[in-house]
Amino acid sequence: MNSLFASLLAAAVLACGGGAGHGSPTTLLVTPTWLASHLHDANLVVLAMDQDNFAQGHIPGARPFGYMDTHLMQANGLTLEMPPATEAAQTFAALGVSRSSHIVLYSDDRQLAPVARVFTTLDQLGLGDNVSILDGGFGAWRAAGLPLSSAAAPSNVGSLEACPQNDVVASYEQVRAARGTPGVTIVDARAPEYYSGAKHTSGQRAGHIPGAVNIPFISITHSDGTVKPKAELAALFERAGVKPGQQLIVYCHIGQQANAVRFAARLLGYDAKLYDGSWEDWSRHADAPVAH
Repeated sequence: MNSLFASLLAAAVLACGGGAGHGSPTTLLVTPTWLASHLHDANLVVLAMDQDNFAQGHIPGARPFGYMDTHLMQANGLTLEMPPATEAAQTFAALGVSRSSHIVLYSDDRQLAPVARVFTTLDQLGLGDNVSILDGGFGAWRAAGLPLSSAAAPSNVGSLEACPQNDVVASYEQVRAARGTPGVTIVDARAPEYYSGAKHTSGQRAGHIPGAVNIPFISITHSDGTVKPKAELAALFERAGVKPGQQLIVYCHIGQQANAVRFAARLLGYDAKLYDGSWEDWSRHADAPVAH
C-alpha cells in the first residue's frame, strides 16, 4: 500500500459523544410510510431543503433550510466546498439539530445528489448514524396521500458541538496517494461523455483521473427520484469493476453529483469518501495526470 495513503488512513477519526459514524444501510433511506409513523418521535428533526411554497404545504413538523446555507462557494477557488466544522455545527443547531437527533432530509425535486451532499456534510460532523434521506422526497410523500401542514416551522434550537470526522472527505493529496493502491477504487460519477473526455467544462481539462471507473450519478435513481433497489445498485457497481470490500473515493465536477453515488455505496456497505474538490480541483493541478 502506498505509504502516504496508509498513513492518512491510519489517522484517528474524531468522535464526540454519541452519533459518530457513517450510517447503517438499514436506516440511511426511509420511506414516506416509515416517516409518517415516526413523526411524533421526540428526537426527530425533519429538514426540508429548498422546498418551494413551504408555507402552503410541507411534511408536518418540517423545518426549511437553504442548500447553500450548508456549504461554501468559491472557497480556495473552488465552487462548492464543505464549511468549517464549527460553522456547519452552528447552522444545523439553529435548525434544531442536536447530537441525539434523528435527522430526516428531503427536497422538493427528484434529485438525490444535493440531498445526499447535505447527508455527507452531516456525516463529516459525526452525525452519519443519525441521518436518513426520504426516498423520493416530497413528491413521494404527496403521492402516498400523506398529510400536509401549513403551520410555521418549529423554532427550537439544538445543541451541537463541532466534531469533524477525517474519513469522510478526501483531499487532492489523498486522492493522488490512493491511485493504484490495492483495495481502493476511485469512482467518477459524471456522465460518460465527461468521463471519456468527449465533453469538458470550459477552462478545465478533458478526461478523468487515471484508473477511475465510471458510475454516472444519474444511474442511481429512477425517473421519479426514488433510489433503485440494492440488487440493481450492486449490479451497477459490479459492472463498473468495483469489488466487495473495497474502499471508494468518489468525485464528479464540483463535489455535488458524486454524493448520489457515495450514498448508494453507503447503502451497499462500502467505505466511501467524497473528493470534495472533484474534477474542478484535479484539473487545475498542471502535474495531475489525466486519462481519456
